[in-house]
Amino acid sequence: MTRTTHTVDTVVVGGGVMGSAAAWHLARRGREVLLLERFTPGHVRGASHGASRIYRTTYAEPEYLDLAQEALGQWRALEAESGLDVLSLTGGISSGAVRRDDIATAFSARGVPHEWLTAQQAGERWPGLRFDHDVLHEPETAGRINADRAVEAFQAAARSHGATVLHESPVRHLELTPTGVRVITETGEHHARRVVVAVGAWSAGLVGQVLGTPDRPDPLPLVVTQEQPAHFALRAGAPGEADWPSFTHDPGPELTGPGRRWPSGVYGLATPGEGIKVGFHGVGPVTDPDHRTFRPEPDQLAQLQDYVAQWVPGVDPTALKPISCTYTTTPDHDFVLDRAGRLVVAAGFSGHGFKFAPAIGRVLADLAEEGAEDPVGAAASRFHLARFARAAAGSRP
Repeated sequence: MTRTTHTVDTVVVGGGVMGSAAAWHLARRGREVLLLERFTPGHVRGASHGASRIYRTTYAEPEYLDLAQEALGQWRALEAESGLDVLSLTGGISSGAVRRDDIATAFSARGVPHEWLTAQQAGERWPGLRFDHDVLHEPETAGRINADRAVEAFQAAARSHGATVLHESPVRHLELTPTGVRVITETGEHHARRVVVAVGAWSAGLVGQVLGTPDRPDPLPLVVTQEQPAHFALRAGAPGEADWPSFTHDPGPELTGPGRRWPSGVYGLATPGEGIKVGFHGVGPVTDPDHRTFRPEPDQLAQLQDYVAQWVPGVDPTALKPISCTYTTTPDHDFVLDRAGRLVVAAGFSGHGFKFAPAIGRVLADLAEEGAEDPVGAAASRFHLARFARAAAGSRP
């Protein structure tokens, strides 16, 4: 096989939503960008496929609120550039046994429209759902994102600004050089001034090649799980898909957690044409992303049906189509957004990252700029790689 060698300013490894967002931002700035994706367009092997993801701003932490609020404007900019509809604002609701006044306080401080509803008021407004506690309603800054279309839009917009996007181009090895990073693929090599790695479930292996040391061969501790939400069919007479908000719900510690009736709280939203998507959060079996079964774990699927029968009266718990996706989770469930020399790392989005993608793409583009100040903000240590080394050092006797 003939091998080729190219020199390029920035290589982005990973064509999921985060890598594609980074390529878009870099290309918009006039940078020479090569995006390398291992699989074919629209593949189902990672965490960026499907037709629905929640967009919401229900966070109390300022760094997540910053990203969520930035993302709203960036999603709209992406739609304008690509000509594709990506984000639909349907409103969102959060409920549970523990009332999240901290989120409402953060909303008030930032002027995010919201209201508290009683369980009865919420039930009258959204009869497809059941409530037994107060509900926080976010009417103008929550909804759903079409995941497949978002990736398509980022890549199309990046191309329109001059980026090169190559699918079926797996990166086998990364190697630091005096002037940049050597990127080795099956068909050739690329020498880049800077490399952005955003490969989801494959992050630890690729990053470890560059940043691992004899004392710490695994600088990026991640757990990959195979999650199994499902689409449930609407019951006759239930509200139509267009009338459902995005929602999160935690029945409380007596009912959720290991050994409890349900393994976690849930999230849900309408997926137009497919029903109502409902799933537990981050409790699927640990998996190897290259050897997934794509089959739901029977006991957990039965728990999901039990939850739906109890809390989602607008759907039929027996009429479902399971979904398979991956979560790549850090020990503290916070993201990794950092750079080490000429390598920029985006990883560990832990099942709640998709909504932030265009803002994270901006952060990654900033990180890839020579001499740029820390682009994540004053609380950037939350997302730094060094926190894992500190935690490991603190755990040693």
